[in-house]
Order: sequence, then structure tokens, then C-alpha cells
Amino acid sequence: MWKLTRTATAGFILNVAMGKGPGPLSPEERDHLRSLARRVAELAADPKQRHKRDLWYRHIALEPVRPLLLVFLEDAWEEVLPIARTVRVRDPFWGQYEWYLSHLLFRDERLADDFVIEPDLYVDLPLRMGDWGLKPAEYAQTDPRGSYRWTPPLANPDDIRKLRPASIDADVEAAQQRLAAVREVFGDILPVRLDCNCASACLVDVATHLRGIQQFMLDVYDRPEWVHELMAFLSGQELRKRRFLEDHGLLTLNNRNHYVDSGGIGYTNELPAGGFDGRKVRLRDLWCHAAAQAASEIGPEQHEEFILAHELPVLSLAGLNAYGCCEPYTNKFDMLKRRVPRLRRVSVSPWCDVRRAAAELQDKYVLSWKPNPALLLGRFDPEKLRPYVRAALEATRDCRVEIILKDTITLDNEPRRVEEFIRVVREEIGRLWA
Repeated sequence: MWKLTRTATAGFILNVAMGKGPGPLSPEERDHLRSLARRVAELAADPKQRHKRDLWYRHIALEPVRPLLLVFLEDAWEEVLPIARTVRVRDPFWGQYEWYLSHLLFRDERLADDFVIEPDLYVDLPLRMGDWGLKPAEYAQTDPRGSYRWTPPLANPDDIRKLRPASIDADVEAAQQRLAAVREVFGDILPVRLDCNCASACLVDVATHLRGIQQFMLDVYDRPEWVHELMAFLSGQELRKRRFLEDHGLLTLNNRNHYVDSGGIGYTNELPAGGFDGRKVRLRDLWCHAAAQAASEIGPEQHEEFILAHELPVLSLAGLNAYGCCEPYTNKFDMLKRRVPRLRRVSVSPWCDVRRAAAELQDKYVLSWKPNPALLLGRFDPEKLRPYVRAALEATRDCRVEIILKDTITLDNEPRRVEEFIRVVREEIGRLWA
């Protein structure tokens, strides 16, 4: 069964390779892949990509431009570009590049959003992380696309004494072998780059997988010092990983069409930071992103004390920061503005008060509005989207707003729905920003 994976540029997409390295390619398969790459290179050279790129640079610099729109289909990609019908090459490693290139061609043809098609292919740097001295969680799931239960490894609070620093290593040899293989096939058509930008730092997600979501929220009241000890340990581990990557010169920039948080992309001339030598990327040259979805029901004071305070040592190292995902920040904007250094982008989820967000963020931050993807389900009528989109755009008219459709679990097997969504949003943007 397919799963999702996160890529440097396209958010969460279908995972074809499942971590496997390169296998054999027939001459016909190689020609097919190179043909796709040539088509993508032509698209990337189109002046419309330059125009969209310029809009993103201006938008993230907080200049007044029209709202920008991005669509990430995530789970619904299997309904739009199913692996079985899209991938012709037999080897899964090369199949992931076939699917990715095909998805870029589909984007250009069918998805009229502001995604910039850049002439780049990426190879991930595999990281090898040891355990923390606890038994791994046991997961139970009946549907690969549905919910799941797990047995928290830290169910007994006394087991916190078992926690130990994890070993950290990077499989540079495997990365270099994959880089060489991908460059041999594509390198004269598209640049091939290593990707290791270490953007995400969502500590509470890790904590709640160790402890359980409900239990973690109870712990905040029942054993606060214990929670601080756990979060301090996790923060320290995240810092160790980032310092390891920085010290060994393994980091790569994320200041272009990189997926740097929960939907936003990274175009900015403010990164890399001053003093960059053009070779060794430092943590201050990067975007960083933190979120606290699992703590959405925790109040502002508890969020600040038990979560944000432990994220700050990580966030303070980054050149620019983004915060939030699906959790609502209606009552927490002041906390984020006051505490997060170099905060540039804030997620405004479907469960957040958009008017409150607009009043709090104004034109000082990127307001990253996430429309409710459930509106594309059931008895779909694109005209029912219009008042919802119009109200949000009118409320955020004086803001630096982007519209990010994500968390699309399904389109009810009707891909046209996302195209209709884009059409309605485009029309409403045009009406208000003529």
C-alpha cells in the first residue's frame, strides 16, 4: 500500500520508493524519464514561472501583493495520479522521479495555483537516528489512510529515567551514490541537488507519541515538572541533531521553492544570513517551523510554559521562523508575536477565527490561511465555496495573506473538484484585488 512522504518542494506526495536506492533502468525507461525531464525544464523556463517567483519573494518580504494560492493534494494524489497508472518504470527508486516529474506536468496543465515549477530535482540525505532507550510504540490501524491507536512507550512516568541521548549519523555514502545515479540520468537536463534543510521542529508531536495525547495534557496539571523534564530532553535532542548537521556541513538551503512549514514555501532574499561563505550552510541561514497540533486544547499560558519555552532554543537558531499547522491560534497570537524570534509566517487553520487573525497579524506577518478541505467532499457545489472564500478574503484584505489548501484526504474520486476550488478562489481574488 502506498504511503505519503515529504519532498523538498511539493509537500506530502506519494511515496513510490519506500526508501530504496537506485536499481536498474532499461534504455527505454531511461529515455522516458529524460523525456519527462525535458518537458519539465521547458515549463521551468516559461516566463510565467519567473512572474510567480517574483510574487513569492515580494509576498514573504511583506510587500503588498495579491493573495497567493497553493494547493497540496497529499492523500488525494492517489485519486488524481495513481501510482499504478502513472509509473511505468519498474524500479521504485526511479519510479519516484517518474511520478514527481509527472506530477509537475499535471500541476502545470490542471492546477492554476501559484506553485513555481523550478528546474531542480532533489536527493534526500538519509539520517540514522538511534533510540532513546524505550521500546518502540506499537501501532494499530485498520485503514492505511485512517486513524490509528498506539501504545505509548512512556506510559509509565518512571520510565523517563530510561531516556538516553540517541545516536546520530548521516548516510553520506548512500546520498552520494544516489546523487551520482540521478545526475547521470538527469544532470544535463535538470540540476540535481542534495536536500537536508532540517526545517521542522515540532517537539510536542514527539512528546505525545511517547506519552499519549490525553495523558500529556493531564500531565501538564498533574506532574508539571515531569513535563518540563521530558520537553527539555526532547529540545536537547533536537538541538544535538541540528548542531551535528551544521558542524558536519550537511545542511542545505531552503530559501527557494522549498516546503518550509505547513504549506508555505520559502522564497526569500533574507536568507542565507550575512557572512554566508557560499558553501557551508549554517542554521541561521534556514527557515525553521514549529507547531503544536497535539496541544490544540492547551491554553495559552500552558502552551507558552510547557511547549514554546522548550522550542525557543531551536527557533532562536533559525534565520526566519514559521509557526502553526492545523491547531487554532485565536487566543495565542500575542504569545507567538511576543516570544518567537524572527517570526514571519503564522498558520491560520480552519478552526481559527480569521477576523481575529487578521487583526492580530495585520501586514507584519504572513497570514497563512488554510481553507477547510472538507468543503470539497460530499455533495460538492463550487458556488457554496464562494461566500466562505469571500468572507476570509475580505477579512484579510489588509494582510499579507496566502491561501494553502492541504490535508486533502480525498476528493471523493473527482479530481475536478480541486480545479473548481482554484477557479472560485481565483475569481474572488480577482474581484477584491482587481
